[in-house]
Amino acid sequence: MNRTILAVLVGALAAPLSLTGPAWAHGGEDHAHDTPAPAQATVPNGVAAREPARRQPDGSVFVPKPVQRQWSLRTQAAQPGPLAATVTLHGRVVQDPAAGGRVQAVQGGTIEPAGKAFPAPGQRVRRGELLAWLVPTATALERGDRQGTRAELAAQVALAERRAARLAQLEGSVPAKDIEAAGIEARAARQRLRAIEASLDARLPLRAPVDGIIGAVSVVAGEVVDAQALLFEVLDPARLVVEAPAYDLSLAGQIASAEGEAGGRAIALVALPTGRQLQGQAVPMRFRVTDAGQSLSVGQPVRVMVRRQAAGEGVALPAAALARDSAGRTIVWVHTEPERFVPRPVQHEPLGARDVAIRQGLSAGDRIVTQGASLLSQVR
Repeated sequence: MNRTILAVLVGALAAPLSLTGPAWAHGGEDHAHDTPAPAQATVPNGVAAREPARRQPDGSVFVPKPVQRQWSLRTQAAQPGPLAATVTLHGRVVQDPAAGGRVQAVQGGTIEPAGKAFPAPGQRVRRGELLAWLVPTATALERGDRQGTRAELAAQVALAERRAARLAQLEGSVPAKDIEAAGIEARAARQRLRAIEASLDARLPLRAPVDGIIGAVSVVAGEVVDAQALLFEVLDPARLVVEAPAYDLSLAGQIASAEGEAGGRAIALVALPTGRQLQGQAVPMRFRVTDAGQSLSVGQPVRVMVRRQAAGEGVALPAAALARDSAGRTIVWVHTEPERFVPRPVQHEPLGARDVAIRQGLSAGDRIVTQGASLLSQVR
C-alpha cells in the first residue's frame, strides 16, 4: 500500500517536467548563438527592380527589356522596293446617278402624305410606290376661269346631246353620217367636261423613281411648295460613289489603284471614267465603292489615296510607325541596340488608308518600331 502511494507521488512530480520539455543547463557555456538572427528583407519570386526608360543626351531613348514587353513594342525590318507614287484627294460620298433618284414638285401646291405619314429616312421603297400627294394650288382668278370654262362646256354638252337626240328621231330622213357626227360631238363634249371637273380638285401622285431607301425627306404635311422643289431623295446604299476634285489634269490617265479612308475605316474603291469638263479648275473624279457592307452616308467626307502607275523606290510601313519630335519633324524610331532606340527623320507619302511609303531616311535592314512609337516619343 505504501509502495503504491509513493509511486503515484513520484509520477505526479515528474509530469510537469515532461510537459515543459527537456531543459539542460551547463555552467560557463555561451548561449549567444542560440539567439535568433534578425529577419532580412526578401524579394518575392518574379519581381525584380526595373530601371525606367530615359532619354539619352544624344536624343536616343534607353528602354529596358521589361519595359519593352510592357509597352508591347514591335519592330519591322526595312525592305526598300518599288512603290507606286500616291496622290491624296479629298472627296465626299454621293449617290450613284444610275441608282438614285429625286422626287420633285412638278408645280406649286400643297403636299399631303399618301398614308398616315410620310416615309421615314432609311425606309426601303420600291419603284413606283406612292410616297405623297401634290394638291395644286390655284389663285381665285385661275379658279374662276376654270369654273367658267366648266360652265361653257356643260352648255355645249347639253346642246350637243339635244341635237343628237333630234337627229336620231329623224332617222330615215336625215343622212346617217349626220346622226353619227352629232353623237361623236356629244361624247367629245362630255369628255372635255369631265377633264375640266377632274382638274379643279385633282391630286397629283408622287412616286418613287427607283428601288432603294429614303435618303432624305425635305417636306412636312401641309407644306406649300413651289415648282421643282426637292421633296424626297431615294438612293441605293449598295451603289455609292465617292467624288473628289483633282487639280492634276493628267491624273485620270495614270491611275493604277485607289483606296479610301473614312471614319478610321479603309474603303475599297474603283476609279470610274472621268469627264473633261472642269469644275472650279479641277477635274471631278469619281470612284465606285466596291464594299457594299460599308455603312457610308451621302455627304460623308472621304480621303482618297490614288496610286499612279509609275513607281519609285521606298519602304512600306504602317502609318502607326510615324511620330513627331520636339521640332515637329516626322520621324521613325530605329531599334539599333537591344535597349536603345534612335529617332530618324524621314520623308513619307501616303501609300493607302493605313500604310505610308518612306521615300528618304531609311536603309535596308533597319529595324523600325511599328507599334508603340508614340510611347517612345513621350520619354523624357
